[in-house]
Amino acid sequence: MSGTERGAVPGVRLTKASQPTRRHFSERMVERGATDHGFVVFESDIGHSTFSYLFGEKYPERYFNMGIAEMATVSAAAGLAAEGRTAFVCGYGVFLTMRAVEAVRSFVCYPRLDVKFLSSHGGLTPAVDGVTHQATEDIAFMTTLPGMRVLAPCDRVSARAAFDTALETPGPVFTRLMRDALWDLYPEGERFPLGGSKTVHAGGDLTIATYGDMVIQSVRAAETLAGRGISAEVLDLYCLKPLDADAVLASAGRTGALLVVENHQRRNGLGYELAARLAHRGAPMPAFDQLGLDDRFGESGDYERVIDKYGMSARAIATTGEALVRRGTS
Repeated sequence: MSGTERGAVPGVRLTKASQPTRRHFSERMVERGATDHGFVVFESDIGHSTFSYLFGEKYPERYFNMGIAEMATVSAAAGLAAEGRTAFVCGYGVFLTMRAVEAVRSFVCYPRLDVKFLSSHGGLTPAVDGVTHQATEDIAFMTTLPGMRVLAPCDRVSARAAFDTALETPGPVFTRLMRDALWDLYPEGERFPLGGSKTVHAGGDLTIATYGDMVIQSVRAAETLAGRGISAEVLDLYCLKPLDADAVLASAGRTGALLVVENHQRRNGLGYELAARLAHRGAPMPAFDQLGLDDRFGESGDYERVIDKYGMSARAIATTGEALVRRGTS
């Protein structure tokens, strides 16, 4: 893997985003639709939220609104995919991964069909929408399904690239996107191949492994930690399956401390996966901790205040990271 696919990314800086990742994914869908006439798009009556309606306005003959029926939507998409078409299913993560999970498992993953998922409202990013719309178990479900690939972009550039990766990858692909416009990070033209990762902040004292909106919080935390004399390395694991675990283990081996941060339940998420990899490796264990929801639901409220309450804000990451480093060196 080349240095731009694994290693420090030049030109990384935080800027306030004007549009959410779900919109950028759908806008790229419209662009690719002009040159690739083979894929179709399915929706469960929330196209104006996922922004897939943009594709429907441009290519109405390739756009199917199946109504508020996610299981039927996935099943219909699988039917067309079985006939050789690539199908995108757009919806809210909490419904795609729970209400429709049987269809995803048995009708898409088992036959390994070319069905791709635009999954909006990942984690607590739909903070104001409350528990019913906060997909905080989705990564556990989707990474467990055999044959499913899982992407989790953190900004505009990586969301657009995620569409290309999904379209060009044979078989099922799940892309976790966010409700609100948050921050942009990557320079134009950055590549995001399947199975890769990005080092977005270099450091030697602490490794922070993360994905999605928590990449932004982790970069902000790394800047705070630098002011405390702690050098934190932030890895964006934009591809959660297949996972670039080698990059995390190599970084943690250098720093001696690994903090996993995810906007998801701690149980059966990235933290559990990496802890198992570390245990199986057989080498000396780095100091380890993880942040995420601790067997509880979120609540409604302002995004920054909600993630701070549940210990996933930049402030919380910096505090936990500092304690982890101090523990590892004591």
